[in-house]
Amino acid sequence: MAGDRVYLDYNATAALRREARDAMVAALDLVGNPSSVHAEGRAAKGVIERARAQVATAFGADGADVIFTSGATEAAALACAGRGLLGSGIEHDAVGVWIDPCLPVDAQGRVNVDTPERTALQAANSETGVVQELPPGLAVVDATQIFGKMPFAFNWAGCQMALISAHKLGGPKGIGALVVRRGTDLAAQLRGGGQEMGRRAGTENVAAIAGFGAAAEAAARDLADGVWQRVLGFRIILEKAIEAGANETILVGKGATRLPNTSCLITPGWKGETQVMAMDLAGFAVSAGSACSSGKVRASGVLLAMGHDEGQAASAMRVSLGPDTTEEDVLRFADVWLDKLKRHRARSAA
Repeated sequence: MAGDRVYLDYNATAALRREARDAMVAALDLVGNPSSVHAEGRAAKGVIERARAQVATAFGADGADVIFTSGATEAAALACAGRGLLGSGIEHDAVGVWIDPCLPVDAQGRVNVDTPERTALQAANSETGVVQELPPGLAVVDATQIFGKMPFAFNWAGCQMALISAHKLGGPKGIGALVVRRGTDLAAQLRGGGQEMGRRAGTENVAAIAGFGAAAEAAARDLADGVWQRVLGFRIILEKAIEAGANETILVGKGATRLPNTSCLITPGWKGETQVMAMDLAGFAVSAGSACSSGKVRASGVLLAMGHDEGQAASAMRVSLGPDTTEEDVLRFADVWLDKLKRHRARSAA
């Protein structure tokens, strides 16, 4: 919360954690190239390897390879390009461009997977918060949204590769990773130097990597300390308030397991982008869907894949809470949103 504003768009990006900021500032003072063999280069390389260990531990990926990338989008390209993978219509666009979206999705947003070794599947959806039951042996898991919010470990997920991103859990933007089970064939997409075990060329972004490691460690600590259980309590309070005052509003994925912080609300006849603008003017930051689709006036492909019609899919608003969200924030949001809905009803009736 900044001033009188309330930030409820954590699935788009989370605020930079103090631990991440401190690690980044310290790394900025390192002069060496991490590929250099002198003391300065070894110091920079040491920061990278410490962060790699922090991310691996937080993600339950001890014994796997953590390959740093510019974000989850690059990680998706590295994991999926040329593999002919199957998927569904609810995947994030970063994965969706690489797959055949042929797998069926039920009304709760759950995907039926027949051949996991040929499939890319998200662990949790950024728009609806719906969490998948991951069959063992998946080729690729998009863990971008679930990492740091719910218990998840790469080693027990049983997948070959997983995508993660720093800024979803309080790290800097522009840094992510592909986590790879050792022995998995992987063709580099960026070629040149031998950085990142020969799988991703280019001088490493030492400061961002340091911030990612620190954020991952802090996020794991928050999860263990029950921070996201408290957030779940606030989400329940929010949804009860909305349902009590807006009986026409559909709570997407209500019958499914969801991320503890995510509510996707469809109010037929009230455009999602109109809701977002109205709430922004009232001091609340929310979203009409994935932030990566901002500026594109279109119905949510995720909601269409779940069986909602065009009108419903265009009338969705996502509220995603974070560790700094308070009960006062969600109650005030519900009051203001319900007042805006009342005004919308009045205008529509007139």
